[in-house]
Formats: sequence, C-alpha cells, structure tokens
Amino acid sequence: MQFQWYPGHMTKAKRQMQEDMRLIDLVIELVDARIPASSRNPDIDELGKQKSRLILMNKYDLADESVSAEWAAYFREKGHHVVGLDARSRAGMKQVTAVIMEACKEKMERDKRRGILNRPVRAMVVGIPNVGKSTFINSYAGRACAKTGNKPGVTKGKQWIRLNKQVELLDTPGILWPKFEDQTVGLRLALIGAIKDEILNIDELSLALIRILVSDYPGALTGRYGELDESAEPVKILEQIAVNRNCVSRGNELDYSRAAALILDDFRSGKTGRITLERP
Repeated sequence: MQFQWYPGHMTKAKRQMQEDMRLIDLVIELVDARIPASSRNPDIDELGKQKSRLILMNKYDLADESVSAEWAAYFREKGHHVVGLDARSRAGMKQVTAVIMEACKEKMERDKRRGILNRPVRAMVVGIPNVGKSTFINSYAGRACAKTGNKPGVTKGKQWIRLNKQVELLDTPGILWPKFEDQTVGLRLALIGAIKDEILNIDELSLALIRILVSDYPGALTGRYGELDESAEPVKILEQIAVNRNCVSRGNELDYSRAAALILDDFRSGKTGRITLERP
C-alpha cells in the first residue's frame, strides 16, 4: 500500500509559515507521542533552524511511558526543550509556560539589555494534521484566550492569540510534506489517523497494525479481544477477532472490514493499551 496525501493548500501554508518565521521567537512543534519521529515534518527543521524549539509530545497518555522517556532524552540531546502532555485532559499543561520561558531566556535577556521590557514571547505552533494543535491551543488558552489583532508586517487579517502577558501564539494549518521517502513513515501516519481514512485500505492497515502489535507488544491483542493465537498469520488473527467480537454481516458471513475498523479505532483511542510504534 502506497501512502501519500498532500492537498494543494499545504503548499500555500508552508509558504506562509516561511514568511511568518521572522516574526516569532520560538517554534512549538506538536508531535504524536506514539510516533515522535514519523509525526515530525522534516520541513519544519529547515524553516525553524534559527529559532528556539519546544517539542510537545502530545497524546502522551496513549504512548508507552518508558519509550516516551527515551524519546524525550533523544530530543533534549538534539538541543530541543520537551514536554509530554495530553492536551485533552490538560495533563502536563502546567509545565508549558515555564519551559517556554526557559527556551527564550537568552532572547528575553537580550531584550532587557536593549531596554525592551515586558514584550511577550511570540511562538508559532506547528505540526502535522490531527496531532492536536487546536486542542492544545484551546486547552492552554482556557477562557482567557483573546486575539491581539494584527501585528506590523503580518498579512492583513492574520490574528495572534494572546494567552497572557508572557506568551502570544500564532496558529498554523497542519501540513505534511510532499513525498514520504520511507513508506513506513506513511504507514505510521496512517495508523494514527494523520492521513484521511477515506483514501486508505483499512483492511490492509489493520493487518499491518496486527503485525506490529504481535511483534512489539505480545499479549496486547489477546488482552483486548480474548483468546487468540498470536503466532498465526495476521489475516487469521483478524478472523479470530471478528469471531470473538461477533463481527458478522447479513448472511452470517464474517465482516472482516468491521473487525479491521474496530482494531484501528481501539488502538487510536488507547483501548489496546499504551503503545508506541517507533523507538529513537
């Protein structure tokens, strides 16, 4: 199965981000904690190379905790600041402002020496589709979310979100990159829902997920779906899950597609357990 999805609006969004980089102090990049490398757009590294970087490992509650700790150490070695969070429940959110201040400490000291006082840190929030940027912004802003109006040199109509006296955020659309050099990256993005399900073969996707879970998290499928022979071929395991979960269509035939969708949904919502699909 080939994975590719790059709608036209993403080219425009990337160009806009390039222009806006000169207005900001910090790039806040959201990644999915279950695939921290595959959910990073390589273009962001190039676009934000002169800026301070904060990586938010979102959906931390769905990822394998011990592997997440390895990823956090890996990113810190690269010179990035890191926070693990669950934007929906606001877990980890309290750390974010302190880490933003730490990431921009040098810049704030520079401002102070120039006599620029109390200028808020301006941060651009970036990330691929479905990684939780809007949820993060809304959770972080809470009810105090206010638009601060246009800034000089910003495209007419662009709005910044003022969170408090210390931080202003510039939101950006979720963008992928034009070509996945490694189709495994495409597969992982498809598994977490970053590529539209409508253009994918869900049956094949679920078989790929079964293969990964049996190899990396033995017992996870049995724990969720009851007695299974995890040494069997993925299609056989899918069949056993269809039987165990009574996925039957009209004519009493096993409904493989329903079972496949169930497996994917359960993984994405964390019902199969805390699972990370790649290691540093």
